Amino acid sequence: MSCFVNFSNHPSSHWSETQLAAAAHYGEVRDLPFPSVEPALDENEILLLAERCAGAILRLDPAAVMCQGEFSLCFAVTQLLQQKGVTVLCACSERKAEEYVNEDGSAGKRVEFSFVRFRRYSVKAR
Repeated sequence: MSCFVNFSNHPSSHWSETQLAAAAHYGEVRDLPFPSVEPALDENEILLLAERCAGAILRLDPAAVMCQGEFSLCFAVTQLLQQKGVTVLCACSERKAEEYVNEDGSAGKRVEFSFVRFRRYSVKAR
């Protein structure tokens, strides 16, 4: 049975009903945590990690994958999955930020993200 793989550090248990419904269009939502990526890794090490991650994702037989995380690994995993014909998506959200000043004069900011839709990673550049 095909599924929607959430390959990120944003567990689906924290998603809105809107995001869960959009993901369920592709099948059962399965979480696969995005790994921590050490800054010292070089391009070859990123590719090896991407191959391991893509292999784990492909074993889940995904209809679609939301891939969000450290940019170089995300890019490599996305390319590998697309080469296998897998639809790879990112979540698009509206960002609402509110800045405020505390009684002691220090500043703060609250940020809220509201899911709007999934967007496919483009396979071809124009």
